[in-house]
Amino acid sequence: MGDKEKRVRKAVLPVAGMGTRFLPATKAQPKEMLPVVDKPLIQYAVEECIASGITHIIFVTGRKKSAIEDHFDSAPELERFLEEHGKPKLAQMVREISGDVHFSYTRQSEALGLGHAVLTAYDLVGDEPFAVLLGDVIMDGAVPATKALVEIYEATGVGAIDVEEVPRERVHLYGIVDAIPEKNTKWGERLLRIRDLVEKPPAEKAPSNLGVTGRYVLPAEIFRYLETTKPGTGGEIQLTDALRSLAKAEGLFAHVFEGTTFDAGDKLGFLKATVEFGLRNPDFGPAFREYLKSRKF
Repeated sequence: MGDKEKRVRKAVLPVAGMGTRFLPATKAQPKEMLPVVDKPLIQYAVEECIASGITHIIFVTGRKKSAIEDHFDSAPELERFLEEHGKPKLAQMVREISGDVHFSYTRQSEALGLGHAVLTAYDLVGDEPFAVLLGDVIMDGAVPATKALVEIYEATGVGAIDVEEVPRERVHLYGIVDAIPEKNTKWGERLLRIRDLVEKPPAEKAPSNLGVTGRYVLPAEIFRYLETTKPGTGGEIQLTDALRSLAKAEGLFAHVFEGTTFDAGDKLGFLKATVEFGLRNPDFGPAFREYLKSRKF
């Protein structure tokens, strides 16, 4: 594999889901546009892509998702308005939302699973490695989650996914990996070679407590396995099934993420993310902390 083929330039962000867990807030707006403090949820994933060296982001969208496209489009009228009204910092912030990144959009016509959503991006990804980020998962660490996976892929030529330890009573909510340590790497015990993956197993049958978190860097070969993956429960094409085939034929690493993961596609996870990032805000974080301390729980 040549250097050009190893470089990860593109990322796929599946955002076609209907967001039913957040109804009625998502009746007329995408779940991905709900604000976590002062940014739409999806912007955290886009910023992670930019910090990881991604230069082309592909959104797999569905109906009523045009607000996402509008958010990452240029807004010269708004920038000019802010400049003319003495708010240059806000104008610059608006200008930097999309960074120096190219955005593409493709439509997933039916909700046929995560595997189908990734396959929908095939024509835009082409024959090169790419990242996949679940936009309703915020991963907060010293090293961006996707950046760590990109470094692993570009060093080894082998796909990698992020995992984290989950409580045994919650393994039935995750894809769980069966993996062994990969020896003699600079990532030490945090890099594992996957032998198999199990989708949402009962605790007594789970091969480990390492759950898949929603960050992937994959070779183009994954599309071949997705094309031959048969629909499973609910008629959906599961990405996990294609990853199992990839792991057995080409190899696949699991990287144990160092940081905090917020499942903001869940109401409680969304609230936790909002509180955490609210406390960090330099403008009102200290006052927010004092407010929380003053509450009688």
